[in-house]
Amino acid sequence: MNKFWMITLGIVAGIIVLSNLGAMMGLAVSGLILYMGVHFYLKSISTAAKIWWGFVGAVGVLSAISNVPALIGVAAAAGLWWIYRNWNERPIIAAKTNDPFMNFERQWDKLTK
Repeated sequence: MNKFWMITLGIVAGIIVLSNLGAMMGLAVSGLILYMGVHFYLKSISTAAKIWWGFVGAVGVLSAISNVPALIGVAAAAGLWWIYRNWNERPIIAAKTNDPFMNFERQWDKLTK
């Protein structure tokens, strides 16, 4: 993929990430609430505490479901990471073969250095 398309995709993905930043933070808070609900539900002993932490976990699940558009932002952030990693990648050159002309070119390059 050439640099022009990487820049274009990077700009579009950056705009998508910035536009979904609030939903992504809401999804993170929802995940934290859900984690706390499950964690304390498993540690609680009394029935009242189990009901309370089950309710907290249900609120976290409902809140996470309402933040589903944040997944688009997460996918765009993953795209930005992919573009960042592949920015300076060199094209894959064919594997070394037993072609005598290719061997000659490689050895000539070594000799002229």
